[in-house]
Amino acid sequence: MNTQGQRLKNIRLALRLSQEEFGKIFDITKQYVYSLEKDKITLNNEKLVKLLVDYNVNINYLLCGIGDMFLNSSNSDGYSNIRNEILNEVRSMLISEGVIK
Repeated sequence: MNTQGQRLKNIRLALRLSQEEFGKIFDITKQYVYSLEKDKITLNNEKLVKLLVDYNVNINYLLCGIGDMFLNSSNSDGYSNIRNEILNEVRSMLISEGVIK
C-alpha cells in the first residue's frame, strides 16, 4: 500500500514538477519535499488546501489513498460548474484572510 509520502510524490510527478519546483510553489526547500515524500513529516492544512484549489488534487487520495489522484473536472451533470464556483469562493476567502497568495 502506498504511503501518504509516496502518493504526494506520485502527484508531484503527475504534475511534472521536480522536488525543487514543487518546493518553490509551496515556499519550502527541496529537502523538505524529500522529507514529505519519505513520510518524515506531513503537509499542513494550508498546503493541502493549495493542492486542492490550485492543482485539483483529490485530498482523499493524498491523505487516505481513496479515489483518483485528481478531481474530475469534466463532469457533464453540472457538478463541475458548482465545484468551480465553490473553489473560486474558497480561493477568494483564503486570499482575503491571507492564508494563500
